[in-house]
Amino acid sequence: MGSLLADKVALVTGAGRGIGRAIAVRFAAEGARVACCGRTEQTVAQVAEQTGGRAYVVDVANSRQVNDTVERVVADFGRVDILVNNAGITRDNLLLRMTETEWDEVLNTNLRGAFLMTKAVSRVMLKQRSGRIINVSSIIGLTGNAGQSNYAASKAGLIGFTKSVARELASRGITVNAVAPGFIETDMTAVLGTEVAEKLRQRIALGRLGTVDDVANAVLFLASDWAAYMTGQVLTVDGGLAM
Repeated sequence: MGSLLADKVALVTGAGRGIGRAIAVRFAAEGARVACCGRTEQTVAQVAEQTGGRAYVVDVANSRQVNDTVERVVADFGRVDILVNNAGITRDNLLLRMTETEWDEVLNTNLRGAFLMTKAVSRVMLKQRSGRIINVSSIIGLTGNAGQSNYAASKAGLIGFTKSVARELASRGITVNAVAPGFIETDMTAVLGTEVAEKLRQRIALGRLGTVDDVANAVLFLASDWAAYMTGQVLTVDGGLAM
């Protein structure tokens, strides 16, 4: 076991699968105690067992659930040193076909959820006068993508949110950064199909889709003391796609 995050308490949203699960596992391997948050009890419980952490079922778009969950995490662990806002969904559609529900669901989970969780956790971190907040954005928030105007808007908003909150919290020893993954091999990209995936690989300088561990390693860096002098930054983890 490593020691980059020894005795740190990390709260990870969307921890039940994909990138969130990889982050939780990576953090635990580096000595962190992990509060694994997600909407599906079974998957969150599985990753909590895998990491030796605790599971919390929460809809990040629900302010009451978020506040209650953060209170429970603090009661269970005593503090929160790291927050990773990873929870995210897609409801892809072309603009003229997109429903208001598809727009609202994506913005509520991806952007409102990060706002609510950051607001609740920052109260704890302000008292501690220390903390690391990492928001999982997307390369789509930087480049846009046809059929994903809702997702792109939420992820671009997350970048602006990151920079603004970084300015607000810096004087209290709290850093706020983001990662912008490119196309990563997850359930979200599995639906693309072989032909689309191959076309994507041809656009990526490194010639492959990323792995969840590629993203988890970048998040680990931002959560550690190695990134103590970084705030308001966006790390793109995209294999050179958006150069």
